[in-house]
Amino acid sequence: MSIPVDVDRLASVVGDFPAAYLLTVTSGGKVKVVSADPVVREGVLALPPSAGSERNLAANPAATLLFPPAEHHGYALLVDGEAEADESEIRFTPATAVLHRPARHADGPPAPGALEGCSNDCRPL
Repeated sequence: MSIPVDVDRLASVVGDFPAAYLLTVTSGGKVKVVSADPVVREGVLALPPSAGSERNLAANPAATLLFPPAEHHGYALLVDGEAEADESEIRFTPATAVLHRPARHADGPPAPGALEGCSNDCRPL
């Protein structure tokens, strides 16, 4: 089950998740994962610097932020976009975002922003 998240609403949704991981790709095609505590600033997610991620992003700016579920069988937040980095920070510009969980986890908590009293995947439009 995937629920699209309007990128303009991302700042409010990110607050529902206690952790995040930045995924980039090395020049050899290996995925590099680093923990991150992004801060939303003017439509960009600012992350702490990482020398390895900086190298990867210089060659390929495509990146993903993964926010794992805060609760058992909850939704993960997946944000795809592009990032640039220097020694002071990583600036991630989101392009798309979805709340996602497999159907077999439908017994988990409602999606962030779900209407009270609805089944698992209700949300305001």
